[in-house]
Amino acid sequence: MAITAVDVCTLHGPTQEVPREEGGAKGPRQLRPDIAGCAQVTTGALPSPTSRAGLSAVLALVQRGWRWGLWSHPGCGCDSWAGPSQVVESGVLDQLSTEERKRQEAIFEILTSEFSYLHSLGTLVAAFLRSPVLRATMTQTEHHHLFSNILDVLAASQRFFKALEQRHQAQVCVEDISDILEEHAERHFHPYVVYCSNEVYQQRTLQRLTGSNTAFREALRDIEKQPACGGLPMISFLILPMQRVTRLPLLTDTLCLKSQGHPERYKAASQALKAISKLVKQCNEGAHTMERTEQMYTLHTQLDFSKVKSFPLISASRWLLKRGELFLMEEAGIFRKIASRPTCYLFLFNDVLLITKKKSEDSYVVQDYAQLDHIQVRKLEPLEPSLPGAGTRSSSVPHPFQVTLLRNSEGRQEQVLLSSDSASDRARWITALAYKERQWQGPTNKGELPQVEVTKAYFAKQADEVSLQQADVVLVMEEEDGWLHGERLRDGETGWFPEDVARRITSPVAVEGNVRRMERLRIETDV
Repeated sequence: MAITAVDVCTLHGPTQEVPREEGGAKGPRQLRPDIAGCAQVTTGALPSPTSRAGLSAVLALVQRGWRWGLWSHPGCGCDSWAGPSQVVESGVLDQLSTEERKRQEAIFEILTSEFSYLHSLGTLVAAFLRSPVLRATMTQTEHHHLFSNILDVLAASQRFFKALEQRHQAQVCVEDISDILEEHAERHFHPYVVYCSNEVYQQRTLQRLTGSNTAFREALRDIEKQPACGGLPMISFLILPMQRVTRLPLLTDTLCLKSQGHPERYKAASQALKAISKLVKQCNEGAHTMERTEQMYTLHTQLDFSKVKSFPLISASRWLLKRGELFLMEEAGIFRKIASRPTCYLFLFNDVLLITKKKSEDSYVVQDYAQLDHIQVRKLEPLEPSLPGAGTRSSSVPHPFQVTLLRNSEGRQEQVLLSSDSASDRARWITALAYKERQWQGPTNKGELPQVEVTKAYFAKQADEVSLQQADVVLVMEEEDGWLHGERLRDGETGWFPEDVARRITSPVAVEGNVRRMERLRIETDV
């Protein structure tokens, strides 16, 4: 279906849409017209899950946008709760305290960001999912994997926004929306759990189609050029539900903060925050479980245990932490079996390390293994005496480290000298191999850790990396050669990411505020 744009004010130019999740510290996204006064909206902006939106529905959408200040004129002041005319004309602004005005702004931000998100979901459905040209380039299974249950997510967002809007229409100065947040998180937002759980199939399908299906690639490129898409790729729309569900706790937490002066409202907001955080946890667990299960079944078919005592690899409590090829610096003991090739391929799980020989891209022969409880790792320097050849071979092994298997597959102790091709890769291996040790250690004083704010979204490419959204705050625990290892503030997820996607937070007030917020969130939401 082609996207038809309707210019609400034909005297002015178009608005460029940006389907990126808004809210949180940055505030809601404002759709700024190229020439003030126009809102250009697609007919697919708020489609019914089962039918097309007509012209009257589009006009109604835009009228609501103007009413709530969602399509804003530069400098008009209607991009906040205090801006829209019905708020100004009511005279309520003169009667409110500064604290209450801030609480109203927090409520309004939840409404405006949901509207913006809902509009972008509509673009995903109208421009991509319902495109007959794109649909013809793939199988029914591929189409299902690519778009999953996005129509159910859209319906949930429509229902949520309708409830928020009705409350706002009934009360210029909204008493509370915590009950709406809690109800929808507990009863209506399960489609988000399903959508996030299917992410592994979605990403894999998209990669396969773009890599090997020319017809799909060309059809997708044509759609992405349409004005409604704002020059953004389809993946920017597909990840919107994941972005939205992880932003809702931050938006709700802001409502909690602004309700502290009123015990009943604060209690209600805290209950809503707990319900939303539980939802996010379910989404994360669903995504992790699906990905890990699929990954373990795949590895089960690729690993050959013919040379060592076998054990059941597939387990609901086992997942991959890191994998990769490393240089062997000596071939003592069991590693004489690896012939003359001075490399080995490691699979590190959360409870066991497998040392293998790579036969092909999808076949590995296990040479040895050890439980993570029986592993020690130590960083070595190139000129260290314990290295074979010490000074003479230092130039060929610039990033060495030592792994000791205290009890290997045969119950013996084995020592393995390895080398990475970069300082960052060595640091990542050492951090991963010390996974169990970090679990045993007591909690770090996180107030002393450096903090960074993410300036550009990053998608994890390896098992030991962490995906980040723009405006995420990360506590930095380690840095090496252009890479940072840190903890994502909003949910405690840890992993590596390139330092050029984030900027340092230097304000002591901001750093202290972030730590306090993290501690409060962990206590109040049990995340």
